[in-house]
Amino acid sequence: MAPINETLGTYSQLFMLLAAMVYMVAFICFALDLAKTNKTIAALDAKALEEDQRVLASAGGQNAAAIGTVTPARRGNSGRADNVGEDVVNDEMTYTALSPKRGIAKIAVVLTWLAVALHGFAVVSRSLAAHRVPWGNMYEFLTTGAFVVALVYLVALFFKDLRFVGSFIIGLVTLMLCAATIGFPTPVGHLVPALQSPWIVIHVSIAVLASALFSISFAMNVLQLLQHSRMNRLAEGKEDKLPFMRLVPGAGALENFAYRINTIAFVMWTFTVMAGAIWAEAAWGRYWGWDPKEVWSFVIWVVYAGYLHARATGGWTGPRSAWLSIIGYGCVIFNFTIVNIYFNGLHSYAGV
Repeated sequence: MAPINETLGTYSQLFMLLAAMVYMVAFICFALDLAKTNKTIAALDAKALEEDQRVLASAGGQNAAAIGTVTPARRGNSGRADNVGEDVVNDEMTYTALSPKRGIAKIAVVLTWLAVALHGFAVVSRSLAAHRVPWGNMYEFLTTGAFVVALVYLVALFFKDLRFVGSFIIGLVTLMLCAATIGFPTPVGHLVPALQSPWIVIHVSIAVLASALFSISFAMNVLQLLQHSRMNRLAEGKEDKLPFMRLVPGAGALENFAYRINTIAFVMWTFTVMAGAIWAEAAWGRYWGWDPKEVWSFVIWVVYAGYLHARATGGWTGPRSAWLSIIGYGCVIFNFTIVNIYFNGLHSYAGV
């Protein structure tokens, strides 16, 4: 069995590298799509402005030069000139005007599917080589977590056109894979006795899925802040420096979508903390011991609980809710990086 295990472990590493490279190409395609669309929308705006100036010049009743300050105020939620046509994407996240022309975005989605297939094979190979679930250390948690993030994103594409966030999500997945393969390479091995429990499947799998959802909501919150800042600039009559953001729904729609995702992820994280406590009692004879990992898992729960409560009952909407959600995700990253690497505790036996 040993040669077979070594072969599967080798294949896992190879396909993980291939997946990382394909993710990188997909990320570049998503970024190129945004850049190309940014240029297209800017050209449409220039054409619309030229038409407005020509109409006013022919009417002779207004100063055509004043159009430059009037146009931003005449733009809708997307910031696009009214007479250019429909928004590229509305608050229901449905593409309209430019979607048929966005060939690069379609290529990026296809590449992402290919990368996920390679990635999935690598994760399964790792599991078969180790004869266990593939999340027993930092390397496995990162690679499996990245796979879940990408898979959840692709599944979400069936329900909502979220190509506008592709560069953010796939960029994060690529970063996670690079961190795993470069920073935390770990050979295939058996788990220590304390981890050899059915609870590792229940506890860690839900934690991975919750973290994946928190990652997607984080991307939404970052876009929300950018969109909010951009709309404030347009309201002040300033130039639109981020035309590609018209591919993104309004700040309110992004906030609502992130809130719904965080609600589901919070329920999963609550279950994660509870399952971890039950597992701790079975492994160490106590439900809670203020281990660094336990403390920061609880901190994450408190921050997201505060976020959900503040937004639902305290009227914390807009940038304040986005920043609170981003702080929560910062705690998630801190828990799975700094705490795992630098804090000594009962969870340290898992290795990195």
